[in-house]
Amino acid sequence: MVALVAGAVYLGSLANHFAMDDLYIVAWNPLVHSLAGVWRAFAAPYWPPALGGQLYRPLTIATYALDGGIASAAWFHFVNLCWHAAASVMVAVLGRRLAGDRAGVVAGLLFAVHPVHVEAVANIVGRAELMAALFSLLALYAALAWENVAWSAVALALGILSKENAAVVPGLIVWAWVAGVGRPSRRRMIAFGASWVVLGVVYAVLRWEVLHPYARLEGIAPVFVGASPVAVRLTAVAAFADFARLLIFPLTLRADYSPRERTLVTSIADPRLLAGLACLAVLVALVVWAWRKDRRVEVLGLGWIAIALLPVANLVFPSGVLVAERTLYLPSAGLALAAGSFVAWRWPARTPVLVWAICLAAAARTALRVPVWREDTSVTTSILDDSPASYRGPMRTAALLLGSGHAARALEVYKTAAQTFDQDPGLYVGAADAAFTVGRAPLADSLLARADALCRSCAGNYETQAAAARARGDPAVADSLLAHVQRFRGGAK
Repeated sequence: MVALVAGAVYLGSLANHFAMDDLYIVAWNPLVHSLAGVWRAFAAPYWPPALGGQLYRPLTIATYALDGGIASAAWFHFVNLCWHAAASVMVAVLGRRLAGDRAGVVAGLLFAVHPVHVEAVANIVGRAELMAALFSLLALYAALAWENVAWSAVALALGILSKENAAVVPGLIVWAWVAGVGRPSRRRMIAFGASWVVLGVVYAVLRWEVLHPYARLEGIAPVFVGASPVAVRLTAVAAFADFARLLIFPLTLRADYSPRERTLVTSIADPRLLAGLACLAVLVALVVWAWRKDRRVEVLGLGWIAIALLPVANLVFPSGVLVAERTLYLPSAGLALAAGSFVAWRWPARTPVLVWAICLAAAARTALRVPVWREDTSVTTSILDDSPASYRGPMRTAALLLGSGHAARALEVYKTAAQTFDQDPGLYVGAADAAFTVGRAPLADSLLARADALCRSCAGNYETQAAAARARGDPAVADSLLAHVQRFRGGAK
């Protein structure tokens, strides 16, 4: 039932095409369109080398290579749907094992239809989230239900090879032991710890060997450009209000949370910071309440949310996004487990009515959101409508105009985007592309100089824009952008 519901709400995604990063990582990636890519992916970065060679997610790329033989966007989306259905079933299985049949069904259904998952499921590159979450759930199940070190380690390895955030699994398992869920013997705990250390070392070495030859984009969200470490952390804490709203009441969804839709928090008196602190305080209070009531699954699930958020929360280090709905896929599993256990405990007689009412509302919101990710134009329209203060809406509009042959108009819209936020080097690279296209080389050079001043290690921005120029049939412009990269690198030396 959970699998069928998970598939039903995303049937509309089968009509979706390639959108945003799907184009660079899937549609235009030579590695994906060869069966040899299945094994070559393990020696290649996630982003193609021509686009900067960032990140290491070989298992995800290997699945794209398997799909690439069919070469249909609908097939890629169907496979995503299957990964989501499997993850939803795994949430149900884990909930059933820990808190009974009713809790498992409730947890699985809530997870299957949660609207915050749309970006991860309906956008092809969201598969990394789906795979990492499924393997993380399998690793937890093997550890908590079977106390099997080997199978848990295998699942964890598959998870981190899908996406880096699966590295939170050891933290989730330890938190489960602290909460009193599936606590093994001391000897078995040591065995688990040893397996994690070995996996971590092997993964770190493999990742370094693959990625170190390539240039890097600066992995920082635009809102953090030029910000102090204190301001970064204050802004990160304020974002917990967004996380809480998206997990509990995801009526409003956004494809973008960039400036000036979200801006830097620099004062401890900022209301946004106070809202974020209040959400954290509520989470801590709920954990304490569940602990005192000896509600172990609720303790596990609530703590799960915080642990799974840690890699993308910008508290330990700034990441590439301030808020992205796709990153809530794994954290929401903790919420689903806690909610399933609580509902089955407090309202067993009313569970069917309560669950179906919530699920129907969530399913409707999810189904209506899926078409937003149909193509670049629909995503851009969504950003303009849902995040009108963000510079990304005009920036993406300009890219679409450039791709459709309206370079002069694109240049004007890039200017509008820069007036909203002028700290994104990619914006100036895109504008330079438009300037080259209309024959304004001096303007293009000045725009690229501005991009260089903002980012000393962002060659990937130029290479990405050059790939877009080639895709629309402007190889001369692509060559101009790449020639600038070579001159810039030579000057940097």
